Amino acid sequence: MGMIGGGKDAFIGAIHRLAVNMDGQVELVCGALSINPDVAQESGKMLFLPDDRIYTSYIDMLDKEAARPADERMDFVTIVTPNFAHFAPAMKALECGFNVVIEKPITFTLEEAKLLEKKLAETGLMLLLTHTYAGYPMVKEAREIIKSGKLGKVRKIYVEYLQGWLSRLSEREGNAQASWRTDPSKSGKAGCMGDIGTHAAHLAEYTSGLKITALNAALNIVVDGRMLDDDGSVLLKFEQEATGTLIASQVAAGEENSLKLRIYGENGGWNGRKWNPTP
Repeated sequence: MGMIGGGKDAFIGAIHRLAVNMDGQVELVCGALSINPDVAQESGKMLFLPDDRIYTSYIDMLDKEAARPADERMDFVTIVTPNFAHFAPAMKALECGFNVVIEKPITFTLEEAKLLEKKLAETGLMLLLTHTYAGYPMVKEAREIIKSGKLGKVRKIYVEYLQGWLSRLSEREGNAQASWRTDPSKSGKAGCMGDIGTHAAHLAEYTSGLKITALNAALNIVVDGRMLDDDGSVLLKFEQEATGTLIASQVAAGEENSLKLRIYGENGGWNGRKWNPTP
């Protein structure tokens, strides 16, 4: 694996590296870990990468890796940059013949996503969009329980994702993560709902096996001076007449990373901890 972004001061890069190390099947062999050359070099050395495979730009990395013999170059690249910097390295990687993993969202705009889709069709390569919580054993178990039919026909789905880290105007207090995640020019059109509400929506669909077909959302900006939503509630309709609600907030003071899921069918429910059959 090669990595773009995710240097020593980044948030999600270290989490991806921990995840790929879990089963011992992936090795980080190169990286362009920061747009700051000094940070890129220092980060690569901290991860014990060879000097000639620590790059200071993703273009340089992709060109030089593509030029290596097939049995020496990286097999795929993981992109863990902020939202606005997903498309360009992904497209370049596909053009250089590499499979791609991208931390969600796939791109900054729908138009960019469609261009990647077209490039994938042309190249026959693969692109993986990661949603972290799909990998948890308990989530896998819930999916299998529901898929087995134990719950019967799914009726209700409740999912909530609460954080409190944006309860203040942290983007103006030197918080780098808050700075770009609340900036429409870097994060995109959505704030809280795009950042963590999408995880909740994916979890609801992934475990239930049902797609969301309609929604009615109320998005709020709670903290004065913020440019993007930091709180929201959504009424959901799913396939097969199931309904539900989704709550996402980053101004729930006191919460760190509280994600909850409950699914109820004709014969019982799954409450995020265990399967409860109807008495």
